[in-house]
Amino acid sequence: MRTMMIAAMLMGTAVPVAAQTGVIHAKTADYEFTYRYPAAVARFPALRAMLDAEARTLRTKTAQGAAAERRDAKGSDFPFRPYSYEKTWKMVTDTPRFLSLSSDSYNFTGGAHGQPGSSALLWDKAAGRRLDTKSVFTSVAALQGATRSDYCARLKAEQIRRNQGGELSSMNACPPLKDLTLLLGSSNGRAIDRIGLIADPYVAGSYAEGSYEVTLPVNRAVLAAVKPAYRGAFALGR
Repeated sequence: MRTMMIAAMLMGTAVPVAAQTGVIHAKTADYEFTYRYPAAVARFPALRAMLDAEARTLRTKTAQGAAAERRDAKGSDFPFRPYSYEKTWKMVTDTPRFLSLSSDSYNFTGGAHGQPGSSALLWDKAAGRRLDTKSVFTSVAALQGATRSDYCARLKAEQIRRNQGGELSSMNACPPLKDLTLLLGSSNGRAIDRIGLIADPYVAGSYAEGSYEVTLPVNRAVLAAVKPAYRGAFALGR
């Protein structure tokens, strides 16, 4: 599949784009920056342009923050630690109606450790626009009501496993849906029949525990919470 090369950006030198994937990678004395997205994005010029614009914004922010930190370090006579930012978009599923992507990011700004994070992207092929994954449901409250019991039970089981059966802290409470990254997935590439719920570090546990991801099938309660305009793109899962 053909991909478009991403134009060289300001501040630093971009390295060649990897085959089949959109990539920006730049490294200077102040920072290192990497941004990737899968080849499927190239089929949708508006989506590609949107991600390229996001990459430019994030790179500029990283460069400016690192430059300011270097100036502060020099004025205060303490060591400067270069910034780094990395974001990778990955394919979740590609159905007739939706292209669903997830991202992992890592942002280091000179502290004790960097901050990982996640996000989701849903491209509506019919409308040619990006949707918030939660916006295809009648409300966040409706989707939370349809998933809460099953989600909390599965999350707790994983928390106990990671903590080796020890007593869980208050940080291990079951977080509300509004604090989670919601992914829409498919087992067959024809319809959305499962959802992923990601709790980033500190959302459902300590930094050391990492992120928690729970996958749930689309059941009748979840399907009922989908807005009528999108219900045809969903199916019951297992």
